Amino acid sequence: MLKTLGLKIKGLFQGENLGKEFYEELEDLLIEGDVGAGTTLRLVETLREEVKKKGIRSREDALQIFKQHIYSLLPSGALPLKPDTLNVLLILGVNGVGKTTTIAKLAYYYQMVEGIKGIVFAAADTFRAGAIAQIDTWADRLQVRVVKQMPGADPGAVIYDALESAKARGEKLLLADTAGRMHNRTNLVRELQKIDKIITAQVGGETYHKVLVLDAVTGQNGLQQAKIFHEAVKIDSIILTKWDGTAKGGIILAIGGELGIPISFLGVGEKMSDLKPFDPASFVENLLEGV
Repeated sequence: MLKTLGLKIKGLFQGENLGKEFYEELEDLLIEGDVGAGTTLRLVETLREEVKKKGIRSREDALQIFKQHIYSLLPSGALPLKPDTLNVLLILGVNGVGKTTTIAKLAYYYQMVEGIKGIVFAAADTFRAGAIAQIDTWADRLQVRVVKQMPGADPGAVIYDALESAKARGEKLLLADTAGRMHNRTNLVRELQKIDKIITAQVGGETYHKVLVLDAVTGQNGLQQAKIFHEAVKIDSIILTKWDGTAKGGIILAIGGELGIPISFLGVGEKMSDLKPFDPASFVENLLEGV
């Protein structure tokens, strides 16, 4: 998925000089790859300054510096669960990004890879009747309990009921769906802030994570979505879906450079097992090797 951007970067750093034209080409390449103007300018300027300061003349040597600066943008995004208490992942995102399917994949990952027993879904996207039906379908397939109410119910009430029942049953992981109707931003922000307060009052601390789902193919639109959600409730981590469908991948650098939000998982296919933990070191190596 990174072949196009990676090969171009690798090719550029195989040239012979580090003049003005090189930096301009690097800027253009990064912006075309969805890295974003702000992060691109900082990356290129930092590289230019360090190359000058260290007296570097080889593009190959400059590549090693560039690699270090890219890696510095990518904080670890792991979502470790506390084994002896209830953990809550509040799953956020606009409609159409694959939020509900991602919730199912997360349940599968924590069941099969982490061995977590006692997972429950909260169907708090009550705005769309279809969302509740989707959660029900995945719950049946994965043999996961689901807490729900009728379409149009108060999402905060659904979350509260799910928290109370999960604690009473000794369950370990609550995955909460939410609405993502971006056409009414004020209502969305108010609703999410209310839900955030309810969960914080019940659990909080290291067992509560706000996770934003973004479509990797949307590029800079995804970055704008992240800014809105982050301003509303301070996102802890991001999952990128449809990662196998993008030839760019610079959105990861834009998220790190602009917002400093870590990536936790990448959706790389349609199967339940196609949700992979994000590894910053592997990402940088793959990016700069064009693979």
